[in-house]
Parts: sequence; structure tokens; C-alpha cells
Amino acid sequence: MSDSTEAIYEAALNAMREGEAVVLATIVGTGSSSPRGPGAKMLVYADGGTVGTVGGGPSEAWVVDQAQQALAEGRSRLISQSTEEAEDVCAADLSCFIDVLLPEPTLLIVGAGHIGQAVASMGAWLGYRIVVLDERPSEVVPERFPDADALLCGSLRQELASYPLGEHVYVILVTPHHSDDEQALAVLADSEVPYIGLLGGKRRTEATFARARTMGVSETFLEQIHTPIGIDIAAETPKEIAVSIMADVIAVRRGGR
Repeated sequence: MSDSTEAIYEAALNAMREGEAVVLATIVGTGSSSPRGPGAKMLVYADGGTVGTVGGGPSEAWVVDQAQQALAEGRSRLISQSTEEAEDVCAADLSCFIDVLLPEPTLLIVGAGHIGQAVASMGAWLGYRIVVLDERPSEVVPERFPDADALLCGSLRQELASYPLGEHVYVILVTPHHSDDEQALAVLADSEVPYIGLLGGKRRTEATFARARTMGVSETFLEQIHTPIGIDIAAETPKEIAVSIMADVIAVRRGGR
């Protein structure tokens, strides 16, 4: 792929839109033998794939390795190699800024009813990317969700299976009748999402879990689901319930109690 700055930034933007964290590596200092000068950029993916180049050879391999470590930790950093540390003369006195680019956290709201609307509005206000999924075409329309970044309509299982369910996606299950919640759980069980909240009373939740078990969903996974959804603040209205849900999501995301 072209190593133009435009191509690098475009690839970075595409990755973040798909919920993928990447690293933008920028050379900030070099020795006399470096093939690329300050400002040279390269995008690095978690699997070691790259777009662009910072010079090739051992120096670039070192930058890729450092970028993957930074991605695993989720922390940007300035890296450098002295002449003594470098395996190759081209990497001597090389400094590079490793900028970890994390995608915006996404609220995937499954269910376009009144609570889904309230959660979408509050989540957008809090800076989350908003995606709404419902099987009813009449419900997932811009007029009802003006803050949504994406509106999805179709089979819950099929739409969830095709959605990039990564570690920055927080799933809110607020379907109207719970009729297909087990379908959603069957897909989510194989994902890396950090939060799944399920709306519903004890009896309905138990029935949903029972159907999920018959589909092969493990008990270990079901125990991780936040249900009843939200922090208990004795909420009654959709907006109050949205407050309790977002408080729960924030607690998980920030490591709160």
C-alpha cells in the first residue's frame, strides 16, 4: 500500500471506525545513517501489519515490536535507541513517538424503545459512539435517534454476528419482549465485549438464560451479564433508567465499584 501520509491517516481512521486500536509511529529523531528523517510515519496493527514505513530493516522491526507492546498496554510512549543498543547502524540514535490510537467507546443498543432512546441520548452526551439495532424498521429511524452514528435493522443474531464486537463495545440489551435475547447472547458469548447489560425482571431473565443454555451458552458467560441492568437507584422513568445504565457502563469502563 502507498506510504503517503494520506493513506496512513485514512487507514488509521478506517481502523478506528471498525473499533480497532492501532499505533501511529512517527520518527522524531535520527542518527546520520537513518534512511528516513523526522516526521516519517507508519501505522502499526496489533498483528504486526503496517501501512507506510519508517525505513525498513531492523530499525523498523524494532519500532513494530515496540508498537505492539504499547498496543497491548494501551499507552503511548516515546521510544529511543542509542548507538550502543542498536543492532543496525540505521537504528542508531533513533527516536520515535508511539501514539496509541484507541477507537471511541461504542454503545451498541439492542432495542429501539423508550429506554433505548434515552440511553442513546445520554450516551451521546457522554461521548460514546451510538449504534442502535432493532428488528422493526419503523423504530430505527433518524427521527427517533438523532444522535445515533449508525442504525441497524434486521435479525439480531445476523446483525450482531456481522458487527465488529471488540473490547471497546458496550452492549445494552433493552429489547421490548426478550423474545430474541438468547439469540443475541449466543453471538455475544464468543465476543470480547467488556459489558453486556440485560433489561428485565428476574422471571424473564431466568427464562432467557434457560433458552440460551439450550443453545450452548455457558454458565460462566451468563454469570458475567449485568442483570437487572444498571446500578440500583430506584429508577422508574426511561431517563432515570438510562442514568443507572450509563453509571454501570462507566463503572466497568473506568474500573469503578
